[in-house]
Amino acid sequence: MTGRKLMIWAAVLAVMLASALFWNNGRNRHNADGYAPVVLAASSLQQALEAAADQWVQQGHPRPVLSFAASSALARQIETGAPADLFFSADEDWMDKIAAKQLIVPETRATLLRNHLVLIGAKGDARSITLSKGAPLGTLLGSGRLAVADTATVPAGKYAKAALQSLGLWQDVAARLAPAENVRAALALVERGQAPLGIVYATDAKASDKVRVLATFPDASHPPIRYPIARLAASHSPDAEAFRHYLMSDAARQIFTRYGFEAN
Repeated sequence: MTGRKLMIWAAVLAVMLASALFWNNGRNRHNADGYAPVVLAASSLQQALEAAADQWVQQGHPRPVLSFAASSALARQIETGAPADLFFSADEDWMDKIAAKQLIVPETRATLLRNHLVLIGAKGDARSITLSKGAPLGTLLGSGRLAVADTATVPAGKYAKAALQSLGLWQDVAARLAPAENVRAALALVERGQAPLGIVYATDAKASDKVRVLATFPDASHPPIRYPIARLAASHSPDAEAFRHYLMSDAARQIFTRYGFEAN
């Protein structure tokens, strides 16, 4: 079995294990108090949403159960009946897919945040790179690989592929990718020195003190990076709608802005 096949099987097994643990944890939390909402959220939202949940708890509410993964993996969990209340996606496509299957409450859908796509290197990488058509990205990689989230399904990877194709750089690096199961895993590859360059969201780079932003992709080079939220049709938590409204409030938006997101 090739190294790439092993990586794919490892990712599949990791998602299956995470799904099993999530099902158990979500079910236990609902059974324990029948109240706290379970939130499925994109990996890039982790620090910001944890901070927002902390503020929610300070207001006297039970702490929401937060589960983070690639939006693609979370959407598949929803399709298989995962016990959850809210879905906070890193792109519109995966929200569209579960909406088409009538798995959300349509009137609760709202797009809250925006983000940007950046090229990162190690913290000590002092290079200044201009991302434009014909940029020598392959040369800049040297003998290394480009860390990205999976370009077929994960939003961050799909945005990265679109940007590289738009700038005419895809063919130069397509065979030299280090694919990861989500954007935070791609960030970790650069943090650990396993890849010299990576493509992540601006908020991911901001969350790490081990990487440096070398360039920002032009917004026009990829579809807009938007984060929609919706209550799931199978939601049972009476607090789910209140927490969704809180995440749309000025107080929560101030938290998201502090972590580098832009209000939509």
